[in-house]
Amino acid sequence: MSRRIAKSLVLCSAVATAMMLTACGAKQEDVTLNIGFQKYGVLPIVKAQGSLEDALKAQGVTVKWVEFPAGPQLLEGLNVGSVVFGEAGEAPPIFAQAANSNLVYIANQPASPLGEALVVQKDSKIQSVQDLKGKRIALNKGSNVHYLLLKLLEKNNLTLQDIEVVYLPPSDARAAFERGSVDAWVIWDPFLAAAEEQIGARTLVTGENLVSNHQFYLADRKFAEENPEVLKTVVTTLNTTTQWVKEHQADAAKLLEKPTGLEFEVLNKSISRMGFGVTPISIQVAKEQQYVADAFYQQKLIPNKLNIQAAILNQGQ
Repeated sequence: MSRRIAKSLVLCSAVATAMMLTACGAKQEDVTLNIGFQKYGVLPIVKAQGSLEDALKAQGVTVKWVEFPAGPQLLEGLNVGSVVFGEAGEAPPIFAQAANSNLVYIANQPASPLGEALVVQKDSKIQSVQDLKGKRIALNKGSNVHYLLLKLLEKNNLTLQDIEVVYLPPSDARAAFERGSVDAWVIWDPFLAAAEEQIGARTLVTGENLVSNHQFYLADRKFAEENPEVLKTVVTTLNTTTQWVKEHQADAAKLLEKPTGLEFEVLNKSISRMGFGVTPISIQVAKEQQYVADAFYQQKLIPNKLNIQAAILNQGQ
């Protein structure tokens, strides 16, 4: 073999090896985890602490944070690809799935039924659920508390026809509640804690023994299928963070004061009602989410019956 040919073979071998190494490392180096988050919850705490960036550094993953005003907008962002991971309550994922979204359920926090309630003004004459007959009740249409109201009425042998529902987003609902243009308000934390602490709203009934009120973590299906180890690290970090929050509630409240604009007392109260821990979706949680989807379908809030299990990745992955 001539020296020229030998040198060419060595050069080709070196180039091929370099290309293989580049290809092997490209996926990890090129992975960007775009996370959708809201002002309140576990994700803004993770963001503030920087723990997820540290955990994913060894995997060559870059983390970028995108803020959304609420769950529905966040899941729309997930649907169009501006984020690949995010957090929302029970209701938004159902509407997203009904719109043929590509989302999948990854994990959830434990039930937190005390984190939502039906409240009345502190001097209201309403003392029981039966007293709600003929009254005006404000709520955010298609939200977690919409399901709470349905279950509350069902338990007390009432229907939506027995009351007047006024569909308003939280800020408008609070204004209507304060001026007395509605008699009651069904709302979730931290808006619930704010109403209790700031204007003395009286809780008539909470979600306890009625609803689960899970908080879900969701991802783009393609990203989840291609990056299971990344999401495993995310879930582990989220779980660790909720345990820190459980043991350091005052510190967590202080972290959220600036992004939410809420007082420490409000945040401390709402955090105390969180579900602590983050785990993959269980069969039981999937069933409970199916109940919510079925109720929304029966009320014609979604156009077709959903199969929640179809949006849950095989846990063996």
